[in-house]
Amino acid sequence: MITLTQLRYIIAVDTYKHFANAADKCMVTQHTLSMQIKKLEDNLGIVIFDRSKQPIMTTDIGHIIIGQAREIIKKAEKLENVAVSYHRDISGSLKIGVMPTVAPYLVPLFLGKMVRSHPSVKLTIKELKTDDIIMQLRKDEIDVGIMATPTHEEDITEDALFYEEIKVYTQFGHPLTKDKSVTLKEISKRKDVWMLTDGNCFKNQVINLCKNQFESHENEAIQYESGSLETLIKLVEAEGGITFLPELAMLELSIRQMRQVISISDIRPLREISVCYVRDIAKRDLINLLSEVIKNVVPAELLDKSRGKIVEWK
Repeated sequence: MITLTQLRYIIAVDTYKHFANAADKCMVTQHTLSMQIKKLEDNLGIVIFDRSKQPIMTTDIGHIIIGQAREIIKKAEKLENVAVSYHRDISGSLKIGVMPTVAPYLVPLFLGKMVRSHPSVKLTIKELKTDDIIMQLRKDEIDVGIMATPTHEEDITEDALFYEEIKVYTQFGHPLTKDKSVTLKEISKRKDVWMLTDGNCFKNQVINLCKNQFESHENEAIQYESGSLETLIKLVEAEGGITFLPELAMLELSIRQMRQVISISDIRPLREISVCYVRDIAKRDLINLLSEVIKNVVPAELLDKSRGKIVEWK
């Protein structure tokens, strides 16, 4: 039977090209190391090392075996780390800033699970616009931000969590629902688009998506910009027109409302949502735990970056 110890021994000999040095690094006698390697060679029916040469040479088949051994050892160490993390009681406090177009849909998904599975972790969560998240990260007023990326800020580390498709929401019976899709050019020429307020990165993403082609609405009787996606949905329902929704927000829609969601046909636009923190952050374990919990609670398809194209907000 092949053992992990034998694999570690052949990796050591391949690294140091000397049995005595390898035995020293493995903290065993040279006799023990040599005996275990010989047992492995006999078990596999091959010669891993050419002992007639100095320094010791790894045979061609030996290189292949050692390459596989390195992969096996890496996976074994990963298993050990998983077990250590499971048994370790992670504790501490984490101050989190979440942007408003994510918070109502994401926080209820992960908050309860995080608190129940790790009762020693104290969470403080604030809804903040993206620019405020970046500012408070730099001032150490929060430990981590959950927001749209990339930010292109050199001092901010970004670990992607998931990718939301951006779609169009229409009033019931709107002509656009017949085709179930619309082009960016068609959207940019419409005068019935309800938008988020200035300073919201989701609005910036929509403007970037449509390449700043929206026509002026200064002469319209109603000009209303909202900071809430829920308000925009209600405005569309009551007054007609269209608005834009990210994918997590669609989880809140009824079956009837989902029939009013249409895709953008030119591209499949995605917004990337990440955990962000300053590079010298001291709470890496807590942040990794937060990321792990979030990835486990969002729909699996949101983890697939390859299904569309990321739209930037800057």
